[in-house]
Amino acid sequence: MLNIPTLWMVFVANYLALGLIWAYVARSYPKFEAARFWAAASFFGATGAALATLHVFFLETLLPLLAGGTVMIFAGCLATSGIKRFYGQPTSWRDSILITGLSAATMLFFIYGYPDAGMRILTYSVGQMLPFALSLKLLLSSDQGRKSPGARLAGIVTVAIVAIYAARAIGYFAHLGGEFSTIRSNPQQSVIMLVLMFLSLAWNFGFLLMAIDRLRDEVADLALLDDLTGVGNRRHLLARLSEECARSERSNAPFALLVIDLDGFKGINDTYGHAAGDACLQHFTLMAQTRLRPGDMLARTGGDEFCVVLPASTLREGAMIARRIVSVCREDAAQCVGADIPVSVSIGVAQWTREMGAFPDRLIAAADHALYDAKKNGRNCHAVYEPAPPPLAPDYEAILQQALDEQASRKQELQQDLRKTA
Repeated sequence: MLNIPTLWMVFVANYLALGLIWAYVARSYPKFEAARFWAAASFFGATGAALATLHVFFLETLLPLLAGGTVMIFAGCLATSGIKRFYGQPTSWRDSILITGLSAATMLFFIYGYPDAGMRILTYSVGQMLPFALSLKLLLSSDQGRKSPGARLAGIVTVAIVAIYAARAIGYFAHLGGEFSTIRSNPQQSVIMLVLMFLSLAWNFGFLLMAIDRLRDEVADLALLDDLTGVGNRRHLLARLSEECARSERSNAPFALLVIDLDGFKGINDTYGHAAGDACLQHFTLMAQTRLRPGDMLARTGGDEFCVVLPASTLREGAMIARRIVSVCREDAAQCVGADIPVSVSIGVAQWTREMGAFPDRLIAAADHALYDAKKNGRNCHAVYEPAPPPLAPDYEAILQQALDEQASRKQELQQDLRKTA
C-alpha cells in the first residue's frame, strides 16, 4: 500500500541519498559551490520529511508538521540559491529567510489563530512554488549562448513541480478528487507524493547533468588555454585561424595576424631565473590585452612567442594594433626602476589573402617573415608583410609589332640578296 507514512519514510531516504551524493561532489570539487547548496538542500529536505514522519507516527500536534513544512520550504530556497551560484549570480539569504519566515508565520496562524487546512495547504504550496519559479529564468536561458540539456531538464521538472503544487491547492478549494491531506492516507495524496518524489530525483539528475556539462567545458577550456598566462595555446590558435581562413574564403573579408616575439627573453631567463621569465610573460600578456579590441584573440604559441588574431582587420589596422602593443611596452619599460625587468617586443604583421586559401600556416609564415624584418630593423618595433607584386602582364601588341618588324626586315634582306644575284 502506498500510504502516507510509508511515502514520508521514502522521502527521507531519497533526500538522504541525494544529500550524500552532492556532499561527495562538493568534497571532490571544492570550487563547485553549487554542489554545497544542493547537498544542504537535500539534507534539509530529509530533515523536513523526518519531522513530518514524526507527526504521523508519534505526535498528535501539528507543530512537527509545521516545522517539517518550514524546513522543506527552506530546502527549496537553498536549491534555488545553488542554481544562482551555478550561473555565477550572488545569493540572497535575506530572500530565503523572508520566504521561509513568512510561510511559517502564515501556516502557524492558520493552525492556532484561525484553523483552516485549506489555507495551510495554499500557504505551503506558495512557499514551495515561489523559489522554484524564481529559478526558471536561469534554467531555461542559454549559458554563454549555448543550451544545456541538464538545465533544460531541470527547468521542465521545475515547471511540473510548480504545476503540481498549484493543482493541489486549487483541487482542495474546488473539492476535486477529495481531500489532499499530508497526514491521512488517500489515493490522491499518495499519487501526488509519489510523483513529487520522482520529480525530485529527475530535478537532481538535471543538476548532475549541468555539473557534468560544466566540468567537461572546463576540461575542454584547459586543453585550449596556456596554463601560465591564461590565454589561448597553439592548438586554440590554429583552430581559430582555420575558422577565420574558411570564413574569409567564403566572404573574401580580410583579417590580420600578429606574430610577437619578446626580445632577449633567453637572457632574462639566464640572468634572473625562470620565475622572473614567467613573470615577464604574464606581465606582457596583461599589457597586450589592454591594447586589443573585443573579439581579438591573444595566444601563446611557444616559450616567448605570441600571436594575435584580428578578425575583419586589414593590414593597416593590424599595423595600428601592433604599434599600440609596442608603444605600451616601451612606456612600461621607461617606468622600470631598481629590480624591474623591462620588456620589449618585435612584431610581424600579415593579412590574409586569397592566395593563402584555407591554410593557416601560409599566413603564419608571412607574419614570421615580417617579424624577421622587424628584428633586422633593430627590434622593439613592428614590420608588415608586403607580398611581392605579381609580374606584369605581357604587352602582346608590342610583341606582335616586334615580330612583324623582324619579318619585314628579313623580307628586305632577301630582296637585296636576289638583286645582287641577278
